[in-house]
Amino acid sequence: MRALRRLIVGFLAVIGFFVVAFFALGIGFWIVATPGEERLGEANLLSLDLTKPLAEGPPGDGVERLVIGEQMTLRDAVEGLLRAADDARVKGVIARVGDGTLGTAQMQELRDALVRFRATGKFAFAYADSFGEAGSGMRSYYLATAFDEIWLQPVGEVGLVGIRVDMPFFRGTLDKLGVTPRFDHRSEYKTAMNTLTETAMTPAHREETEALLHSVFEQLVHGIAQGRKLEPQAVKALVDQGPFSAEQAHDARLIDHLGYRDDAMEAARSRAGQGAKLVSLLRYLDAAGRPHQSGPTIAVIYGKGLITRGDSSDNPLSGSGILGADTLARAFRAAADDKNVRAILFRIDSPGGSASASETIWREVLRAKNAGKPVIVSMGDVAGSGGYYIAAPADKIVADPATLTGSIGVVAGKVLLGGLSEKLGITWDAVQLGKNAGIDSVVADYSPTEYAHFEQMLDHVYASFKSRVAEGRKLSAEAVEQVARGRVWTGEDASTRGLIDALGGFETALAIAKEKAGIGAASDVTLQTFPPVSNTPGALLARLMGRESGNDDAASAPGALTALRPLLRRFELAAQPPGALTMPPIELR
Repeated sequence: MRALRRLIVGFLAVIGFFVVAFFALGIGFWIVATPGEERLGEANLLSLDLTKPLAEGPPGDGVERLVIGEQMTLRDAVEGLLRAADDARVKGVIARVGDGTLGTAQMQELRDALVRFRATGKFAFAYADSFGEAGSGMRSYYLATAFDEIWLQPVGEVGLVGIRVDMPFFRGTLDKLGVTPRFDHRSEYKTAMNTLTETAMTPAHREETEALLHSVFEQLVHGIAQGRKLEPQAVKALVDQGPFSAEQAHDARLIDHLGYRDDAMEAARSRAGQGAKLVSLLRYLDAAGRPHQSGPTIAVIYGKGLITRGDSSDNPLSGSGILGADTLARAFRAAADDKNVRAILFRIDSPGGSASASETIWREVLRAKNAGKPVIVSMGDVAGSGGYYIAAPADKIVADPATLTGSIGVVAGKVLLGGLSEKLGITWDAVQLGKNAGIDSVVADYSPTEYAHFEQMLDHVYASFKSRVAEGRKLSAEAVEQVARGRVWTGEDASTRGLIDALGGFETALAIAKEKAGIGAASDVTLQTFPPVSNTPGALLARLMGRESGNDDAASAPGALTALRPLLRRFELAAQPPGALTMPPIELR
């Protein structure tokens, strides 16, 4: 017995040793991965890679970060630039630009940060191997025009050809398979189901898409014209002449220099001064310290991904998150109950999702507001349908000009597999108790009674959605109906229709939150994320692996996976539950 006890004690001691060693190793990684301020030189040149995704919100759990690598966030990039703008040790920035997965609204936030950085007299150089390759590169070129100088390698292109939306329709495929989509919507612009029910755009779908393209196109033209000191009409004329070879682009004053990465780097080092140290943006933030670390507390809550019931999670395959109503509800309750929190900044990047989950979050936003905590919404690339539903009760809503928002409507239905089953030789049988028990059956179509209940559900959810918007935005029912009907708007167009209050990014929303909380504009604040970010040893290891001094910041996922993400997100949207407040996927290229 005594021997057995010694054996158990010894076994536990070994386990304890490894646990302590594991955490000690994590602490060691933290120390190594977080250089002190003395590691910054007297002259520093910041580097960053803007061809890679920028995450919305804090990183995922340690395991995900260990497997995929740490991903720079949009806030990292913006805060790094703003912190460096006032740091005399930073002389300039050099960034890789070109084809990537950044959203247009993200680009606008980066451009705003670059404008503020350059306004202090510092330089910003951009280099690219190509802006599109035998294709469109207008959006990535738009980002590049925020820099002082653009370098392009000699065998490269400027795909200044305009923007386009390609929308796949699967109705023909479903017909061949014997699959019958049975959906309905409120109202004609609610087109999330159209890829399954139609073979081409409906008139309303086309009208909506053309309006979105026109709004974003004008924004891109204006930004390019401003950055390259050209007239907007001249930019539009160049669009119709593109794409351009590197030499043609240089002759048209679209770029400043023909050269490779090392040429651009040498020019930037020369401009920064002899002995300037190349430091990645994330390394710089670690060494210099992030802004917004002192003063009154403002809570930051992120709502990113498809809205569902339950808890939030991340999907590293599609690059999207799951915005869990339970997680968001707990975050709002905690922020509302925290006496130190003066206001709540709610950052939304979501195409919508579950109606009931959206209602849960809506309620908690309203409760926090009624508890005396001003709630300011900052919209990312997308805040549509359920994403707008949860924004509606906020005190103020801020969106970038290219944010896709609105989509006040509902779509619901089911996919019938009877025809496919017959082709595959599958037979079904059923037993039913309850007249309407087959309402969600994938074999039996709606009975007349079931379909009547289905239509009533659509009417109820749509009416509830519009009432939430009318209450939150202080609009009449007639005014809401004019901007609803499922229609998607850009932030710029939404601002003229009473759906948002101001155009801008996170920093604009922060300024409004400070004002609403009675905090002086010049005073700093502490930004506290709710719920707190996980900081496990796995996360620390990922941090070490993802931050190498002087190198471009690490990618968040292999290139092939990144390329597949838009398609995977489409499948996620198609799999939404009945009664979903979901915006159709609209991807500009």
